[in-house]
Amino acid sequence: MHDGVQATATSPRRAALSGWIGSTLEYYDFSIYAQAAALVFPLVFFPSSDPTVALVASLATYAVGYVARPLGAFVLGHWGDRHGRKNVLVFALILMGVSTFLVGLLPTYGQIGLLAPVLLVVLRLVQGFAVAGELSGASALIAEHAPADRRGFYTSFSLQGAQAGGILAAASFIPLSAFLPAADFQSWGWRVPFLLSAVVIVAGYVIRRRVSETPAFLAEAAQHEVPKAPIVQVVRESGGTVVKAILMGMANVIGVTAAVFGAAYATQPAYGIGMSPAMYLWMPVLANVVAVALIPLFGRISDRIGRRPLMIAGPLGSGVLSFAYLAAISQKNVVLTVVIAVIMWGVLYQMWNAVFASFFQELFPTRTRVTGFAISQNIGLLIVAFLPTLFTAIAPPGSANVPLIIGGLTCGLAVVSAIAAWTTKETSRLRLDDLEATDRSREHSASPEASSAT
Repeated sequence: MHDGVQATATSPRRAALSGWIGSTLEYYDFSIYAQAAALVFPLVFFPSSDPTVALVASLATYAVGYVARPLGAFVLGHWGDRHGRKNVLVFALILMGVSTFLVGLLPTYGQIGLLAPVLLVVLRLVQGFAVAGELSGASALIAEHAPADRRGFYTSFSLQGAQAGGILAAASFIPLSAFLPAADFQSWGWRVPFLLSAVVIVAGYVIRRRVSETPAFLAEAAQHEVPKAPIVQVVRESGGTVVKAILMGMANVIGVTAAVFGAAYATQPAYGIGMSPAMYLWMPVLANVVAVALIPLFGRISDRIGRRPLMIAGPLGSGVLSFAYLAAISQKNVVLTVVIAVIMWGVLYQMWNAVFASFFQELFPTRTRVTGFAISQNIGLLIVAFLPTLFTAIAPPGSANVPLIIGGLTCGLAVVSAIAAWTTKETSRLRLDDLEATDRSREHSASPEASSAT
């Protein structure tokens, strides 16, 4: 229940379940694209005359999804703060389900030529737009329903759902690619995970329509304090907080170092390491399984000791361990690589990942909470999405000291994240209505009337 507002005893659990299932389904949709972009899209949607160009183009369409996310954050954040958390979540989930389902129906390059990759890019943009509102809206819905002393625990389930979606995405392709003949997998097998998104449309509507709107938003609406332009208020009232949240988001460098650059460094022939690509299909699954188990635990710990200790320790620990991870790859030590990756990504990074949603929600007032969170998270993710390209440019195949160079950059960005968290106020022990009162007091003291009165 929201502090100071009567709610049913089951509303936090119902909200957490809705957030978990919704995030699982939506991030399943968003993540299966990554698997297909690497495994089959170069053969299906691009000319086969130059395989390298086809692969680069296919991976570029994957990155397009991140380019669309800031726009989705502006639009869906605005909607969530103006019209309610529940409404934006239903819309975002259905939009994601429809766009992903349509990818499974697209004709190939051989059938319609260049229109095939054009339609693919359009649908990927829609995916990125839709997912931008998922975590901000889901975690706001949960946080505003949860009791103050368990807000971190309940909100962590939206992050656990996102990790579970990644597991399902990888798991959906593993049996299809393993057991179908290559020709069947390329012609129709890859479409099955996308067509299963029809389930998202039905399940998303049924599940999320049954969750009540949050008392916090309803109280704002009843007092006619819903902002007309949330983005303007976010910039004016919480601009510094947005900057700090974006900097804290640099902790996501751990994921791209482990799963994207690390995979290229270990498996691409030009780097000369020669690890199995199959290992890098299973390693994220293993790390995410560990993460799913630990995320609620870290959320509960943050309720007891505060958000900031985990927001600091997670990036610092995983950032330091990135040196060892890349060094293990350079030594071609498969077992050590997997063990360090799981500790770095599946354990230490999850300290930050489990807590940032509740921390970010608590940093913004109710009337701009979804917008502030969405903008901060998605601008940070957009920056991080380009890091694998930057890392490859700085340490291309043939470079010496790749672990030292890329490990240094990864650790440096993790330190930036930790410093931003260290300089941000602790919020875990405040009730959401106390946060509102603090924010209103600050607004009043900054107003011309208050200044003239003093």
